Amino acid sequence: MPTIQNVTFDCSDPPTLAAFWASVLEREVAPGASEFVAIIPGAAPGTPNFLFIRVPEGKTAKNRMHLDLDVADLVAERARLEALGARFVHDKDEWGVHWNTFTDPEGNEFCVATH
Repeated sequence: MPTIQNVTFDCSDPPTLAAFWASVLEREVAPGASEFVAIIPGAAPGTPNFLFIRVPEGKTAKNRMHLDLDVADLVAERARLEALGARFVHDKDEWGVHWNTFTDPEGNEFCVATH
């Protein structure tokens, strides 16, 4: 059975984007080169690595795949994420789930919900 090994972000500034996501996920950035940066995986079995790789082209359209995070307090998490550099996009309440959509510093969308 396949397992998810990595979640990889193509980006223009791997160290900055890795630092942002390490803060969001409350993890550490692994030491390494500026062209390829990783976040140290979580302790839970099956937790994927997060990799950030420098590419020459910028993001041009909405993500076809994104992360969905779950939190206990959506209001507090919104404030925390915005302080880290996330940009709030919109608030939704559909299908029995309340969530906020954000973008990271390079414009990648992600959602944060309370279930």
